Amino acid sequence: MTPIPPSPPSAKKSDMAACKHPRVRIVARDEDSEFVECLECGEVFESSEFKDMNIEETKLNNES
Repeated sequence: MTPIPPSPPSAKKSDMAACKHPRVRIVARDEDSEFVECLECGEVFESSEFKDMNIEETKLNNES
């Protein structure tokens, strides 16, 4: 398994929460998982979380 580098310490939590992760790259793959890194804020997360974020964003936009 490929190690996942930690997020840069200079990234602020409020900045990361505001980031919509418009550009991501795959940083690691496991049998059942794939991890991506946001090229904007540096956050690393499982790709299924990224898909869930997009679904939630779409629901919020449709409701308003």
